[in-house]
Amino acid sequence: MTHPPKSSAAPPPAGSAGAAGAPGIPAQPHGRPAPAAPPAPAPPTRRTAFAEGAERVRAAATTEPGRLRIIGAVLALLVLGFGAVAAWQTSTRAAAADDVLHRSQPLSFGAAGIYRSLADANTAAAGTFLAGGQENARTRDQYEKDIREAAAGLVTAAANAEPGSAAEATVARLNRLLPEYKGLVERARTYNRQGYPVGGAYLRYADEKMQKHMLPAAQALYTTENRRLDADYGDATPYPWAAIALGVLALAALGWAQHRVYRRTNRVLNRGLVAATAATTAALLWLVVGHAVARSGLDGSYAHGIRSLNVLHEARIAALKARGNENLSLVARGADTVTVAGQTYDAHYYDFDKDMAVLREALSEAARLADDDAGTAPVTAAQSDTAVWQRRHAAARAEDENGNYQQALDKVIGAKDATAECFDGVDRGLERAIGHERAEFGQAAGDGRDALAFLPQGTAALAVLGAAGSVTGIGRRLSEYR
Repeated sequence: MTHPPKSSAAPPPAGSAGAAGAPGIPAQPHGRPAPAAPPAPAPPTRRTAFAEGAERVRAAATTEPGRLRIIGAVLALLVLGFGAVAAWQTSTRAAAADDVLHRSQPLSFGAAGIYRSLADANTAAAGTFLAGGQENARTRDQYEKDIREAAAGLVTAAANAEPGSAAEATVARLNRLLPEYKGLVERARTYNRQGYPVGGAYLRYADEKMQKHMLPAAQALYTTENRRLDADYGDATPYPWAAIALGVLALAALGWAQHRVYRRTNRVLNRGLVAATAATTAALLWLVVGHAVARSGLDGSYAHGIRSLNVLHEARIAALKARGNENLSLVARGADTVTVAGQTYDAHYYDFDKDMAVLREALSEAARLADDDAGTAPVTAAQSDTAVWQRRHAAARAEDENGNYQQALDKVIGAKDATAECFDGVDRGLERAIGHERAEFGQAAGDGRDALAFLPQGTAALAVLGAAGSVTGIGRRLSEYR
């Protein structure tokens, strides 16, 4: 029996190019390729923590416990925010009020003292020169004392001046000019005792240095320190409106939360929320009343202290300058003149008249600002002495213009009925008035500062209690759902 021949070729392996199906795809019945596998699903997009948190909050807001938790958190944040802002604003105002009392006003007073010491030294130097070889020990001692006080005041001003500031430059300039001025005065004194007329020229050079360079620099320093004082007042007195607004908002939110609890439970009071409301109300009242008291004290210290002190310093400086010009008019003996509207005048007599006009005006303003008898009495005495001074000065000037130099000198620096007595009376009255007004300033400014003393700590502590009460009150409601 004959068999059919066998093929020597092996059948193609499954999935090969010779297979009936497509490459790599098993053959299907009827020769059709298998369908392609579906693509793998993309990994889920990861949400941010904020989005997840917002989703949880939205989900929580759909249930009453979740809403209560949100309300509790908002109440606590509002009360704590109120306390934080109140503590911050009141602490800055308390620091500024303390600066008014212990830094800027003393520095302003010290700058005025530098000006007064320099002007008084110039006056005393002229008085010593007029005495000639019979120097008045009291006048000489006063000159030395004024120079020491001016130098000490400049040391204090330099220690408190900000590096690179205008005040620092002014103090450095005065420190440089003061030894130069002293040298001119000593030369004038030496030549004058020896009877050389050149001594008068040196004293006029010293006066020119004082009037044109040193006193304007001292005035600039005084103005700078007054600006610092005004800035500290500006920082200490404004109401803390941001804290007040947050306190009102926190109280409104607490009231709304209690009303909501009442509507859902018919319970009139929630102890925790009531405690939070009481603490927040106490903090807000303390903030408003305490700051009102502080503002009243600080405003009073400015109105009845600083303004009066500024006017009294102006009066005292005018008196010193008038006395210096009166003395120098006799030193110069007509050598210094000034022409005004075509008329020639003795320069020192002309300046004396201007200084006396300033003195009279300043004394009138000081009398108007004085708010009690203790402040009015020394100003009134100074006004009386000023009137007598002007009469005696007119008599001395008449003698000088008539060529009676010795008689004019006796009416200016003599032992009896001289203008020196009147000047001393004016200066003593102004010194008493300044001491009184400074004491009034210290009392009023101290009261204002003390009203803010514990306000930052107190409002912060009450705010913490209020936040704890809010959380406790809401927690009691949440416990009812467990």
